[in-house]
This record gives sequence, C-alpha cells and structure tokens, in this order.
Amino acid sequence: MLGSVYRWRLAPPGYATVRQLRAKGLRPGGQDVAAVLERPRKRRGPLVAYLYRIDRAKPVRPMTPAKRAALAKANAAQQVCPNCHQDAGYRIPASLGMCVPCFDSPA
Repeated sequence: MLGSVYRWRLAPPGYATVRQLRAKGLRPGGQDVAAVLERPRKRRGPLVAYLYRIDRAKPVRPMTPAKRAALAKANAAQQVCPNCHQDAGYRIPASLGMCVPCFDSPA
C-alpha cells in the first residue's frame, strides 16, 4: 500500500530512497514503499522517488566469495572487445558494442 505523497525535498525525517539506504549500509528488506516524493516538471509528468522507512530497513547482505568471483568474471567479460578480442582495460559501452579503437577505425 502506497503511503503519503510529499513534494520534492519536503519529506519528513525517517524516510530514505534505495540509494540513501545503500549509503548507510542498509536495504529495504522486503518492505513496501512507505511514501513518494514528487517533483513537478513542465510539459511532462512529475519525477518520482520512492521512499522507505529507515527503521524497517535491514543491513546489506555480506558479499560471499562465490558472488564476488561471479561478479569479477562478469566484469572481465564486459572488457573484451567482440571485434578484436582484446582486453580493452575498461567496460565496453553497450552503445558502441566494441572498444573505442575498433569503433573509430573505418572498416
């Protein structure tokens, strides 16, 4: 059930967004959205931010060795260029689909 709706920057203390919870080492922990922040915009619908109660938040789960290894493997796979098969040394942007040298070279 959705709670109260507040204007941008006018939410009472005790509420936080997911990012704010994460910065405090917390997660929503399965709780429903407690409130909504709305920021009006011209010619479009309002920007919306969902708020959760801090007192009901749970601590972030610790990273397990298996999860850390899987994350490292996934990140490494996103650094290999599918065109030249070289390690680019950075995460290849999905918008390019290949490393910058391959993208810039006329083919």
